[in-house]
Amino acid sequence: MKSINSKLFFLIAVFLIISFGKNEVDLIVINAKIYTVDDEFSIAKSMAIKNGEIIDIDSDNLDLKYNYKKIIDLDGQTIIPGIIDSHCHFYNLGLDQQVVDLRETKSFDEIIQRLKNYELNNDTDVIMGRGWDQNDWDKKSFPVNTKLNEEFKNKLVVLERIDGHAYIVNDNVLKLSGIDKNTLVRGGLVLLKDNKPTGVLIDGPMSLVDQVLPEKTLNEKINALKQAEEICFSYGLTTVDDAGLSTNITSIIDSLHKSNDLKIKIYAMISVSRKNIEKFKKEGIYKSKKLNIRSFKVYGDGALGSRGAVLKNPYCDDPHNYGILRTSANDLKYYAKEIAEMGFQMNTHAIGDSTVSVLLNEYNKVLSKIDDPRWRIEHSQIVDVSEFQLYNDKILPSIQPTHATSDMYWAYDRLGSRIKGAYAFKDLLKSSNRVALGTDFPVEKVNPFHTFYSSVERKDLKGYPENGFQMENSLSREETLKGMTIWGAYFNFEEHEKGSLEVGKSADFVVLNQNIMEVEADLIPNTEVIQTYIDGELVYSK
Repeated sequence: MKSINSKLFFLIAVFLIISFGKNEVDLIVINAKIYTVDDEFSIAKSMAIKNGEIIDIDSDNLDLKYNYKKIIDLDGQTIIPGIIDSHCHFYNLGLDQQVVDLRETKSFDEIIQRLKNYELNNDTDVIMGRGWDQNDWDKKSFPVNTKLNEEFKNKLVVLERIDGHAYIVNDNVLKLSGIDKNTLVRGGLVLLKDNKPTGVLIDGPMSLVDQVLPEKTLNEKINALKQAEEICFSYGLTTVDDAGLSTNITSIIDSLHKSNDLKIKIYAMISVSRKNIEKFKKEGIYKSKKLNIRSFKVYGDGALGSRGAVLKNPYCDDPHNYGILRTSANDLKYYAKEIAEMGFQMNTHAIGDSTVSVLLNEYNKVLSKIDDPRWRIEHSQIVDVSEFQLYNDKILPSIQPTHATSDMYWAYDRLGSRIKGAYAFKDLLKSSNRVALGTDFPVEKVNPFHTFYSSVERKDLKGYPENGFQMENSLSREETLKGMTIWGAYFNFEEHEKGSLEVGKSADFVVLNQNIMEVEADLIPNTEVIQTYIDGELVYSK
């Protein structure tokens, strides 16, 4: 008996020595199919996480190698790195939860009805809506605000187009904003009929309306950010690049990050102005664990849907219209010079081939002696086929695949033969070696698996067109996943901390209900997120 007790004591002692000698980790994930998106695009089965970082990946028997607080056996389920939406409007997504949803309306009359339904349940003097698109209506021309004036005589009504580049407002708003038939604002138009404003404002004059609308309260701003985060987590987004934020909102974001009331990581593009440039000249780049401010959003032109994108030749369906340059050529040069000297990134909205051409030439001049600027052309939507080679490792295209499948129903009407240089993702990739993919939400839906499907199959959710839209410019699944993860991180100067699942990087990852790299292509849009983790913390579970 004494001998048996001695042996038992010895075995317990050895076990305790081995156990106490192990490194303790917070979380171990086993039996998964992990797309690491490392340089070899390797697939792992397990990983260990400590203090929010990956400390081991794909070693055998991780559950024996480490002491752990929690272990997850995924039984073969798919893991990908946390998804980065490289061009979106995160804060605006939250604000959109507070307005009337006008998406998928089929007529202006349907809009009026939705507004009346909203009015029945909301006691407010201001009615805001967003999401209309006249291209979806039977009558595809811009409306006149007569019915808005008749139905909402004592209200202020502001309805934003789906792309954010046009408003429909009632006469009360026009009067309050000081807008009449003689109003001229650089970079935009007040549409007239019979020499009177129709209520449709394109780009520039929208700012006059914004100036007179009631300011959002602090609580409304915070709630918008939190609501947007909740939506993004449910789709596996762990980093969002918000394309155009005020310094007021970035300050609120930073405060919420510090109090741990907001957990999503944000790459903030500050809306450009001379005031903001002077501010960041003094303050420099701001980088915390979850907020990165080192770029300016510049507004080159308008949108193709509202015929505000600037083209080299007129619109095929509007022969006297070339589009609207929102920032003058002189201002673009000024911003480029100042931003380059600051060591910041210049990210310019450019839809039309004329705007893209101006930027490619100006960027190349300014960046000739700068080693690693990673300046971005946001959208890069229509490019003169002779100018793709002007993209390079200094000038990077940030693209949104779902725009191609949303716009293809009417884009040819606008562009004619120029459609060959539109939504040309593979051509852009060949020139720049990387592309970053986003959605531009809330212009498009948040769902990144729609992005994935559009990128690979070049079809909309109805499967149209049957053989895909200009399939020579589709991306492979591997290229698409890189564009949603590691290349997105690279565009943000964050490739050493996120974008792939490797030792030393943040444990930002997503568990999926199906393998998007292997499943039949038409099933990709049905992909659902089971869990989302940021820095090893579970932030969403279905």
